Amino acid sequence: MKLLVVEDDVTTGAYIARGLREEGHVVDLFEDGREALIAATSGSYDVLIVDRMLPQVDGLTLVKTLRGAGNTTPVLFLTAMGSVEDRIGGLNAGGDDYLVKPFAFGELSARVAALSRRPQALEQETLLRAADLEMNLITRKVTRAGQELDLLPREFALLEHLLRRKGRVQTRTMLLESVWDLSFDPMTNVVETHISRLRAKVDRPFERELIRTVRGAGYRIDA
Repeated sequence: MKLLVVEDDVTTGAYIARGLREEGHVVDLFEDGREALIAATSGSYDVLIVDRMLPQVDGLTLVKTLRGAGNTTPVLFLTAMGSVEDRIGGLNAGGDDYLVKPFAFGELSARVAALSRRPQALEQETLLRAADLEMNLITRKVTRAGQELDLLPREFALLEHLLRRKGRVQTRTMLLESVWDLSFDPMTNVVETHISRLRAKVDRPFERELIRTVRGAGYRIDA
């Protein structure tokens, strides 16, 4: 995942960033709330990890500003402010989760993973595109290079999930939870089977392949 961490304590920030990078994530680390806000606004992140007490722009203001601009990236507040009122304030500001310092890195990692799997309040788009592929969410019509594609309901849902997260790898677990509403692995090849069927309709008749397999990670649809 691509993560943004904003933490003004240099030692704590370095510790968090190092641990997350060791797990294979891409981490952008900031000590200043204003710089983090600019990055979060212009960049594409899977999860934001935000301290509340920050220089320039505090954590609550940062998140409120993002939510006001329509940014729905999941936010985990990581802070020493741990009273009930503090937690309520963080969640009301637009935070999705709240972890109080001192913390165990294992719990931080688990909470970040859980947030990345949580269905987000995605923008109410009506038209999704990738290259010459187009999906109209109102008419439920999918075309590629002007040719209409006949998709089954589950295939449509799977393609919609990938298009909404265009360019981002989606793991098997993410797809099971979002498309099949399963919070457990059924130990079947249901995802692989539907990806194969979707490729037969979306990619095989055309020159360019849009649905990619990222070995050992999952799937993504290219722009």
